[in-house]
Formats: sequence, structure tokens, C-alpha cells
Amino acid sequence: MSSPPTVSSQPTRIQRKRTKGWQAGSAMIVDRGSRYGNPWRIQGTVLIAPDGTIQDLETPEAARKEASARYRDWLDGEGPDTYSVGRKTFDRRRVLSSLTRLKGRDLACTCSLPRAGEPDDCHAGVFLELAAHPERITT
Repeated sequence: MSSPPTVSSQPTRIQRKRTKGWQAGSAMIVDRGSRYGNPWRIQGTVLIAPDGTIQDLETPEAARKEASARYRDWLDGEGPDTYSVGRKTFDRRRVLSSLTRLKGRDLACTCSLPRAGEPDDCHAGVFLELAAHPERITT
């Protein structure tokens, strides 16, 4: 008698809720309040860079895609090692040195989840890839 096949589950991104009683379970929270937060912010179709400059894009989805791409570029070495936004400091070295904490974990961010077939343009998607393949880090 053969044993049932093993199912390997890939880590995924879940949407963090800020409602009473919601819990992340075993997922690691990577939203802006964590060390893994994205210093590029989005308000509707507007992308706000850590230095306060703004870029108005055509859609909220385009703004999310751009914020995620800029975050990835930053992790790859573009720009300064740290950004201060309000009272929060975002430190690239701290993020990269702790990627191993994310390996194999589901990640929770406040970004909306994409519909079926749509790309997931959230910085947590960058982490899912980097945690699974740390050799792809170029810095």
C-alpha cells in the first residue's frame, strides 16, 4: 500500500485586516509598521516617494505596481541605505539581513489581494520571491 503524495505548500500573501479579533496566525506581518515596510506610499493614484515627491499615475493598480518596483530597486541597492518618513526609519540593511526570517512563511500586508489572474503588485510579493531565492539579491 502506497502512502498518499505529499503536498508542498508555497508561502502566500494574505491581507492583513485591522478589524477586532483578526489574527495573522503563523504569517509574518510585513506592512509599513514592520521592519519590512515599504517607504513608498500610495494614496489613490498618487505615489509618494520617501523624500515627499509625488507622481500621479493613471490607476491605483499602476501606483501599486510602481511602489513595488521601486521597493525592489531599493533592496537591489538603488538609493540610500535608509529613508526616514515621519517617525519611521526604513533600513535596507536591516531588511536584507533578516530575509531568512521570511523563508517558508506566509506574509501579511494591508494591500488588497488581486483577483484571479491579476498580478500581485505588493512589496510582500517581492519578499516571497527573495525569501525563496536569496541568491537573487544583487547588493
